[in-house]
Amino acid sequence: MQKKKISRNRIILTIGLIVLIIGLAIGFILYKRILAPNVTDKQEFLYIPTGSGFDELMNNLTRNEILVDSGSFRWVAEKKDFTNRVKAGRYKLTEGMNNRALVNLLAAGIQEPVQLRFQNFRLKKDFAGFLSRQLEPDSLAFAELLESDSIAGTYGFSDENFFNMFIPNTYEFFWNTSVEEFAQRMHKEYQTFWNDERKAKAKTLGLSPIEVSNLAAIVKGEAMHVDEMPKIAGLYLNRLERGMLLQADPTVIFATQDFTIRRVLNSHLRFDSPYNTYIYKGLPPGPIMMPSIASIDAVLNAEDHRYIYMCAKDDFSGYHLFATTMAEHLVNARKFQRALDARNIKR
Repeated sequence: MQKKKISRNRIILTIGLIVLIIGLAIGFILYKRILAPNVTDKQEFLYIPTGSGFDELMNNLTRNEILVDSGSFRWVAEKKDFTNRVKAGRYKLTEGMNNRALVNLLAAGIQEPVQLRFQNFRLKKDFAGFLSRQLEPDSLAFAELLESDSIAGTYGFSDENFFNMFIPNTYEFFWNTSVEEFAQRMHKEYQTFWNDERKAKAKTLGLSPIEVSNLAAIVKGEAMHVDEMPKIAGLYLNRLERGMLLQADPTVIFATQDFTIRRVLNSHLRFDSPYNTYIYKGLPPGPIMMPSIASIDAVLNAEDHRYIYMCAKDDFSGYHLFATTMAEHLVNARKFQRALDARNIKR
């Protein structure tokens, strides 16, 4: 009787031990599949293009060596019913992230926003190229947006002055933002920027917000120093008020599309273009570059003075000498021309 009891206990103990071993084995397998570190340090971000399905995602993860064990990720994804819920976007990866955390991140669509910071692009094609490196749409899609007269018209612009809608600053976007969504957001930012106070100041100057921006682009092109912008803006406003040619060298350079020019020559001044303010009176039809916030505010808060001439200082400090008469201006201009000759700057 005693022997049977001992034998029964041994059987129970053995069975319990087997169950424990099996449980531990299953637990270890589940740990390895669900909770063990599985994300490598190969990439900081995972980009999932719009329209991607689960197979495309798996190819992406495998191709870029993002996972230590892709099979375990697939298993977790299937168990959590993620295979039909793939969301496009840009996702921040952390080395050692487990499958559960990664699947939860992707299923919830918790993207890492792009900090889109841009400044004073001169050409639309360059801006389009920049945007395509930051957001999902390609440069052709952005170029078509920027060159579209019909799209510009929906926002109150023409294709020539559409650049004014894109106020240089830092903005937060999701990587998979479409071209249309990008334009809508930038228009909203433009409307916010042109608040009642700025509109009132523009009206006082007798200019529309678009005209202010066109002039601000010239001011930005002339000024190397922000603190001089209001004085330069005041000079051009004086010229506009008198009906004089603006005669702004940056407009000539933009008209020729030769941005290597360091010395504007008479041959450049004769280049026929509506952007050449040595030939055509008034403001050009569009901005010669993206006007900065500082240059726009410089126009709106321009210095009140009588200067109508300016010339770069001969010390190449980036500042200018201002004059009220042609005689004074010619003296300043000769100084600068001699300085250019001394440095052998011929063009």
